[in-house]
Amino acid sequence: MSGNADILFEAQGALGLITLNRPKAMNALTLDMIHAMTERLGEWAEDPDIAAVLIRGAGDKAFCAGGDVLALIRPDNEAFIEGFFRDEYRLNRMIFRYPKPYIALIDGIVMGGGVGVSVHGRYRIASERTLFAMPETGIGMFPDVGGAYFLPRLPGGLGMYLGLTGSRLKAADCIHAGLAEGFVPMDRHGDLLGGLADGRWPETLLAELGDDAGEAPVAEHREKIDRCFSAGSVEEIIARVGAEDGEWGEKTLAAMGRMSPTALKIAFRQIREGRELDFEDCMMLEYRVSQRVVPGHDFREGVRALLVDKDMRPHWAPGALADVTDEQIDGVFAPLPGGDLTFPD
Repeated sequence: MSGNADILFEAQGALGLITLNRPKAMNALTLDMIHAMTERLGEWAEDPDIAAVLIRGAGDKAFCAGGDVLALIRPDNEAFIEGFFRDEYRLNRMIFRYPKPYIALIDGIVMGGGVGVSVHGRYRIASERTLFAMPETGIGMFPDVGGAYFLPRLPGGLGMYLGLTGSRLKAADCIHAGLAEGFVPMDRHGDLLGGLADGRWPETLLAELGDDAGEAPVAEHREKIDRCFSAGSVEEIIARVGAEDGEWGEKTLAAMGRMSPTALKIAFRQIREGRELDFEDCMMLEYRVSQRVVPGHDFREGVRALLVDKDMRPHWAPGALADVTDEQIDGVFAPLPGGDLTFPD
């Protein structure tokens, strides 16, 4: 086994095994982990003895709960912000284009950066502990790491719903949404790794080891989600949700009310534009947005309120959707003066 203490790599027969190894930090991705993973994936892509790659998280709580956002709010770190998102998005693209089966065992919490190193691979396997979410608008961010690509390609209004509310999905919900290919109980994970190490094909192992994840709670609300989150603006979505009777409408309105108004407008435009873009163009769009949003007020205020002081009372600026102008949002999506994201050959 090789790698640094935070990320481990091991060749087990025909399987290249990646373990995110920061369980106390919910296996959050650091820039060093991103670099190490990029290098090893490049090596395994050319290694004839490696037939497939599987990524998992250490511990019993999280696959990966996101990126190392606290590092992004340090003073005078513009160069770090540029490098972090450039290299993270390039890793996401490497996974999307990976020439060998790439399998993410999304056992536990999978959010933010953890979505980026899982959802773009060929297979995502859920377990009893799976909890998937894109909660970025709650810290003044937007659903990045490829959210512009995969969210609008989910069924109906699910992608917009997830991006604007941060709603959490369990295993059955992930399968319903197409975010996971199958459900393998935890007590069969050893058999899954053993089969991959023997060079067996992932579909065969999923058929043998997979189980029924049960009913998807989100399916009960699909009609409402599709009706409300297909609207042509954030304001219209909120109006439609507000017109829904019952607990679902109340909870959804409350969730959106906690989000940064600017982040909601950015996420809405990101998801809408991503419907017409290929993967690389989606990542270029997100890189532009990241370079405007992360140094800005709402992201730093959101991280302060939720992760530093933990008072859960962010003071968004502006504090209302009506005060977020089209000109402000246009500026966030404009080309970068220093050049847009590029990808190595």
